[in-house]
Amino acid sequence: MLTLYHGDSSVCSSKVRIGLAEKGIEWESRPINLPKGEQNDPAYLKLNPNGVVPTLVDGDLVVVESSVILEYVDELRPENPLMPTETAAKTIARIWLTRCIDIHAAINTMTFSTVNRQRTLATKTPEQIEASIAKMANPATASKRRDVMKHGLASVHVDAAFFTLWRMFDDMQTALAGSEWLLGDDYSIADTAILSYVDRLDRLGFAGLWTDRTPLVGRWFDASKARPSYSAISDYIDAGGAEKMREEGLNIWPEVESKWNAFLAAHTA
Repeated sequence: MLTLYHGDSSVCSSKVRIGLAEKGIEWESRPINLPKGEQNDPAYLKLNPNGVVPTLVDGDLVVVESSVILEYVDELRPENPLMPTETAAKTIARIWLTRCIDIHAAINTMTFSTVNRQRTLATKTPEQIEASIAKMANPATASKRRDVMKHGLASVHVDAAFFTLWRMFDDMQTALAGSEWLLGDDYSIADTAILSYVDRLDRLGFAGLWTDRTPLVGRWFDASKARPSYSAISDYIDAGGAEKMREEGLNIWPEVESKWNAFLAAHTA
């Protein structure tokens, strides 16, 4: 049986759990407590030296990177295929999977420059924050976290996140103008890959990023949430914690909206 090391609220973990649910594949759960820093434990770092989740173990094979895991899972059995068979559609699907690297970075920035930053600054001393950041395996990730903790929405990483989200939402709007799903009339690995990222923004109270300019994203999001596989997200979210996150995010939203609108004005004039 497959073993998945994952975090309950991790967007990349959710992404893989959705894929497993769509495929109907059973798996053994090995939860990693991210707030406690279990992803940096030496035993876990032997599996995933990057100190991130998820990690899939199938016998002697260790698979990292959520998009790669999705492809691997899809190829384990022919039932309920997620990857299209037609060459052009398959190529577009892999472009979406590749874009997830930047999309994940953008979602991470939006989370840690807003609600998570506010919570961290309210509960930890500067020394505790630095000690936690110092444990991160990747120096680049640690450097980014220091910057967003220091500058919040004024961080240079926020503009980079806005650029990625602007392109993502516009391209989704274009794709969805002619079909129900990102690659056509059939649900695919592209939809699986993107859902948890949009879901995180919604849970932060930031749905205004797409509701006006790219409303078809909202239609797609509702359709995705109606699928049984959405339980791979919803079953792992504490309802009270989710409500609190949304409340905190909505309080920050006016500042996010102002910066988002200024970004769009500068890039779409």
